[in-house]
Amino acid sequence: MGNDIIANTITSIRNADIVKKRTVRIIATKTTKNIVRILLQEGFIEDVREHREGQKYFLVLTSIYRGRKEKTYITTSKRTSKPGLRIYSNSQKVPKVLGGMGVVIISTSQGIMTDREARRRRIGGEILCYVW
Repeated sequence: MGNDIIANTITSIRNADIVKKRTVRIIATKTTKNIVRILLQEGFIEDVREHREGQKYFLVLTSIYRGRKEKTYITTSKRTSKPGLRIYSNSQKVPKVLGGMGVVIISTSQGIMTDREARRRRIGGEILCYVW
């Protein structure tokens, strides 16, 4: 079985948020950098910095968690398109999460972007994940 870097990234962020861990470290690839950039723009994480250990690069994410007791900020995230089953959508059928409160991350021919940006540009692509 191969490694699914997108699922590992989303799961690491979600698990760190559930246990109220302030920072999480993930492997830095072009795809993970773009996904983290979107999560940073949408306000799901507070800060990102690059860290190098030997020949490997990592992204160190700082969570938005600030002592909340009732709920974590990222309540749910779901990997939609998987290496064994790719899910695509055209520009008219790009899904919304919670009526626009969540984010759908889409890989398009013009890069990785949110569902709102894909609808605005009228392009479709592979639905990578939902975050809400």
